[in-house]
Amino acid sequence: MTRFWHRRSSEAIMLVGLALVGVFAWGYLGGTDQLNRAMQVPVIPAVSAGLILIVGLVGYFFAPLKSLQTSAAINYALLIITLALLVMQTDGLQSGYFPLLVATLGFAGAFGLGGIFAGTGGFAVFMIMQYMGRELGESDIMLLSLLCALPLIASFIIWGRSEKVTEETKKDRSYHELASELSQVSGKSEVVINAIGDGVLALNGQGTIELINPAAEQILGWDKHDSLTLTYKSILKMLDTKNKEVTDTNDPVALVLANNKPVKNDSFSLQTQSGKTFLASITVSPVGQPGQGVIVVFRDITTEKSDERQRAEFISTASHEMRTPVASIEGYLGLALNPATASIDPKAREFITKAHASAQHLGRLFSDLLDVSKADDSRLKNDPKVVDIVPFIHEIIQGLTPKATEKGLRVHYKPMPDGMSLENDPNRRLNPVLYSYVDNDHLREVVQNLIENAIKYTLKGEVVVDVTSSDSHIVISVTDTGIGIPREDQRHLFQKFYRVDNSDTREIGGTGLGLYLCRRLTETMGGRIWVESEYKHGSTFFVEIARIEHDEAQRRIEQASVEAEQQVAQEKLHAASLATPAEPQVTPLVDSSLPQPGVTPSTLPAPVTPSLPPTPAAPQSLQPTPAVNVNRTNTPITTIEANTARTTPRISVPPRQ
Repeated sequence: MTRFWHRRSSEAIMLVGLALVGVFAWGYLGGTDQLNRAMQVPVIPAVSAGLILIVGLVGYFFAPLKSLQTSAAINYALLIITLALLVMQTDGLQSGYFPLLVATLGFAGAFGLGGIFAGTGGFAVFMIMQYMGRELGESDIMLLSLLCALPLIASFIIWGRSEKVTEETKKDRSYHELASELSQVSGKSEVVINAIGDGVLALNGQGTIELINPAAEQILGWDKHDSLTLTYKSILKMLDTKNKEVTDTNDPVALVLANNKPVKNDSFSLQTQSGKTFLASITVSPVGQPGQGVIVVFRDITTEKSDERQRAEFISTASHEMRTPVASIEGYLGLALNPATASIDPKAREFITKAHASAQHLGRLFSDLLDVSKADDSRLKNDPKVVDIVPFIHEIIQGLTPKATEKGLRVHYKPMPDGMSLENDPNRRLNPVLYSYVDNDHLREVVQNLIENAIKYTLKGEVVVDVTSSDSHIVISVTDTGIGIPREDQRHLFQKFYRVDNSDTREIGGTGLGLYLCRRLTETMGGRIWVESEYKHGSTFFVEIARIEHDEAQRRIEQASVEAEQQVAQEKLHAASLATPAEPQVTPLVDSSLPQPGVTPSTLPAPVTPSLPPTPAAPQSLQPTPAVNVNRTNTPITTIEANTARTTPRISVPPRQ
C-alpha cells in the first residue's frame, strides 16, 4: 500500500472522529428535542472519538513515513471500538450508527492484516457484549455474523488483490524503468566509445574480443566482423623494446587478468595487420571480479615520442652549452670576491655577491634541466651502494641547517634530535641500523631537495625529518608547517614543470622541476614518493626505499671492498706498464754480421761509428779499442752505406787511401 493511501485513510478516520465529536457537542448544546435524542453521542464514545482525532493528528504530522501504516492501523482499530461502543449505547442493532459500523468494516483490508484483525476483534467484542446482555438470540447472532463478515471478506479480497496488483505494477514499472535506463546508458556508452579517437577493445576472462570500436579498426587494420570472437593476441600484436613479441611475464593484458590491477605502458609497439609497427600507449583496466574481463585502450604516440625526444635533445644541448659560460661567470665572480685575488670596495662586493648567487642559481637550473633530459631519455645512471640511512641523512641535514637558521626555522631530526651525534646524545631514540642498497647520490639529491623545499615554503615553525622502517622498507618523511598544498593540485605535483599557482607560491618562485626529478630518481632507485598535505596546515613528503638486512649489507660491503682492491691493483699494474717503456728496436748502422769495436752485447748502441781498416789519417775516435779483442774484416764502403738506417744521422767517413 502506498504512502499516499495511508495519508488519505488517516484523514478519513480523523474526519469521522471530528464528526462524532461535533455531533456530541451539538447534542449537548442543542437541547433535548427528538432529533437530538436520535443523533446524540454518549460521553464515552465522544471521548474515544476525541482520542481518535488526537492520535490521528499526531501520527499525521509527526510520525515517520515508514511508521505511517502502523499509525493508520492503530487509529482504525480505535475507530472500530468507538463505533461499537456508540452502537451499544444507542439502541444496539436499532441504532442509527450500526450501518456506519458495518460500512467501516469494509475498509479493514486497506490496512493489511492489522486492519483485518482490528475489525474482526472489534466486531467480536460487540457480538459478545450483545449476547451477554441477552439482547440477541442465536438466529440473530448468525444473521449478524454473516452481515458483518461479508464486508470483512470483501475488503480482504478487494484490498489484498489491489495491493498485490499495485506491487506487481510497481515491479513492472521499476523493471521497465531500469531496462529503459540501461538501454539509454548503453546507447550513450556506445556513442562515446565509437566517437573517441583511441582504440578500445573489450575482452572477456579468456582474452576473447567482445567489442572493438572504429578507431581500433582503423589503427590496427582489422574489420569488426573479422576480429570479434578472436583472441586479442591475434590482432593486438605487442612488441617490446627489443622488437620481440611480449611474453606472459610482461604482457599487460595477462598481468591485469591475473592481478586485477590496472597497467599502463608507453614503451611497447603495436604491429598492424599489414606489418607496420608504431609506438603505442597501452592502458589496460580490469572489469568486475578478477579474471572476468578487461578494457584495453591504446593510441599511436610515435609523433609524441619524436617531439619529446627533440625537446629533450634541445634542452640537453642548450643546457650543456649555456652551463659552460655560466660556470665561467661564476668562477670569475668568485675570484673577484676572494680577497687573495682581488680588492674591491664594500658596495661593489655587495653587487658581486648578488650576481654570484644568481649565477649559482642559474647553474643549478641548468644542472636540473640536464638531469631531467637524462631521466626522460633513460640515461640516468644507477650505481647502488650500501648506505647507512640514519647518519647519511644526518649529514644532509647538517649542511642545510644554516639555511633554515637564516629564516628563523628549526630543523628537527627525530632519530638524532638537536643535531647531537649518536655517541653523545643521552636522550636519543633507539633506532635500528637501517641499511639500503641504493645510489647514494640519487638519495642525497632527493632528500636534499625535499628538505630545501620544506625550508623554502615554510614561513615560520619547524621542519621535522623522520626515518621509520618495516622488515622490507625504509620510509623517510619530511614534514613542514608551511603553506600546504590544495587537494586538487596534489595529484599533479610530481609532473614536469607543474607548479601550484596561487598567491603564496608566486612570491616564492620555482621551476617545477625539483619534485619531478625527485620522482624519477626515486623510481630509478626502485622506490616511491608521495605527499600528504592540507592547505594552510603544512605538508609531509614520504620516500620509500627497499631495506636490506645487516648480514646482506656486510656481505655487499665486503664484496665492494674486494672489488675496489682488485681495481686498485689493476690500475697500479697498468700504471707500472706505462712507466716502464719497452726495449727500443734500433736499426744497426752496419751489417749485423760485422763486429763493432768497443760494444758489448749487453750494451745498447748509441750512434755507432762503423769499423774501418786502420789508416794513418783516420781520426782517433775511429781507432779500435785496445781492450776488446775482435777480428776485423775489410768490408767495402758501399756495403756499409747501403746498410745504414735513414733514421740515424750518417757519419762522415774519410775516403779510402
